[in-house]
Order: sequence, then structure tokens, then C-alpha cells
Amino acid sequence: MTQKKYTDFCTLCRKYTEYDIKKTDETELIKNRAYTFTFTTAFCKECGREMTLPGMIDLNSHERDEQYRTAEGLISIADIERLMDTYRIDSTPLSSALGFEKMAIARYLDGQMPSKEYSDIMKHALASPEYMDALLEQNREKTGEAAFQKAKKAAADLKLLFDIPEKMLASIAYIFDQMQEVTPLMLQKLLYYIQGINLALFDRPLFVENCAAWQHGPVYPKVYALFKDFKYSPIDNNLFVFLKGTRQALSADEKNVIDLIIGTFGTYNGKILEDVTHNEKPWQDARSRCQADAHACTIIESAAIRQYFQTVSKHYRLDTAEGLMQYIHAQLAAAGY
Repeated sequence: MTQKKYTDFCTLCRKYTEYDIKKTDETELIKNRAYTFTFTTAFCKECGREMTLPGMIDLNSHERDEQYRTAEGLISIADIERLMDTYRIDSTPLSSALGFEKMAIARYLDGQMPSKEYSDIMKHALASPEYMDALLEQNREKTGEAAFQKAKKAAADLKLLFDIPEKMLASIAYIFDQMQEVTPLMLQKLLYYIQGINLALFDRPLFVENCAAWQHGPVYPKVYALFKDFKYSPIDNNLFVFLKGTRQALSADEKNVIDLIIGTFGTYNGKILEDVTHNEKPWQDARSRCQADAHACTIIESAAIRQYFQTVSKHYRLDTAEGLMQYIHAQLAAAGY
């Protein structure tokens, strides 16, 4: 692979030259304390001297700011923005909700450093919906009713989110990263097939949660509760700003399974996937124990899902997209498509 060449005007050489980008360390004294910062720096390949490039001063200022915040344990600007996105609240009402002066958050976003006390309050609010909920109640009159209600709803959603175990959250976050539109119905079916194929290939569940045999196919109730307000519409929720990084909880094998499901089952809409699950033994057997008009009544045993998909694996290569598509086509034909 050809290495990319960078060129710009070197003021010492008085001409355009190639340059290298390197990381350099500098020690600065701030409030009688020494800090070592790592900066992005450009060096001319001809004279070897440092070059001043457009935007480099702003980049170095940002690097100093973020490294200083890290050293002092202060919240980053990115996390303040996450706090606003997570609770669907603008800077001024957020300042009031946290008990700060009303322009405090705006100043922090512009680069002013918060005190350690205020930084810790913001960090705690980002990490704990219960803590944020208590602050909202405490400062309701200052916050404004519209902002209060939106933030309260976001906090309630976050409480549901925290009730969903790590592997399930990581899988949902990964699906959202890879797909443009996902409805609640589609998400439920994708999670079900991820579980089934993982059981078939590795003989172990990816999720500890049991799914239930609802009228519209297999459903994970806690996930349903989190997204039920979207009904049949694509899920569009700032709540998932909070999930950044959770996909790291997945192993390479687990990501491969999810990729397989997204690339096959994920090409169909939720209603079609519902019909496919209705044609499969695990859902059928579980629903046979329910009243016909019952919305939800019983779980689909993990052992039943394992047995079914391991049996299917004797006829189809479930570790390949081609084998999964062959299975889907056979099920669609059996369902009358």
C-alpha cells in the first residue's frame, strides 16, 4: 500500500514541501502543577523543523483541553453533549435541572472548565438515571415543565435500559450500528434468530433472557417495554447515544453471528419475519399451551430453540449466508409466500 503524502507551505524552506505527522510531548505548568501533554505535530521532511498548518492550533488546543480534563478527572465536552442527548434536554434547562446557574452548561460547551464538584454531578447524572430523576424532581420548578417531562421520560427509558443485561444491550447496539432502519418487531425477530443460530453453531445461548411466545412471534419482554412507543415505526431514539461502546462486550464469534443474521434475516421486514417464526416448532409448541386470543402467556424454552436450530443445521449450512437464505426461502414457501 502506498503511503499517503502530505504537502504544505514550509515558512523556513519558503516552498511547498512534504511533511510527516508525529506525536510530541510537551510539559506545561498550570497552577503550579506540571502536566505533560501529547500533541499532533507536523515536521517538514526537508528542513526537519516544525510546521504550522491550518487548523493545527485548534487541534492542539482541543488535545490539551481533553488531556487536562482527563488528568483532573473532569467531564469531557463530548460527555456533556451525551448528557444532553441522553435526556433530550437543551443546555439551559439542563443547567437548571442539575442545580447550576442557567448558563453554566453553555459555558462548559464553549470550553470553560467546570469545577470538580459540578463535573462529578454531571458524570453521576450520565451514569445513573435514578440520580438524574432525583435532580429533576428537586429542581422541577426551575427547569420548565416541557423540558422536565421530556427528561423524566428519558430517565424512565434509561431505567429500563439498565434492566437489560450486557450481552443483550451489546447486541442491540451492534444491530443499530449496522442497520439504517429497525422497527421493534424486526428487532425482536433478529434477536430471536441471533439466539437460535448461536445455539446451533456454538451450543450456548448468547442471551440469558428467555423469550416469550406472543401473538406476533417470539418476544423479549424487557426489550419490548423499552421500544413499545415506536409501535411499527423505525426506532429513532437518542437513548442509544448511551450505548456507545457497549458492542465491545461482544466476542468476534458473536459479532459474526449477528452479521450473518443482519445480512440474511435482516433483509426482510418484521411482518415477514413474524410469519417465518409462526412456521417454526419452538413458537408453535409454546403457543399450543396458550389460549388462542392470549397476547402473551409462556416462554419459549432455550432447550427447545437449541434443539430446533441444531436439527435445522443438519439440512442447511447455518454458518453461511447462503445456507441461511436457503432456509429462509424454504420457510417463506411453507408460509405461502
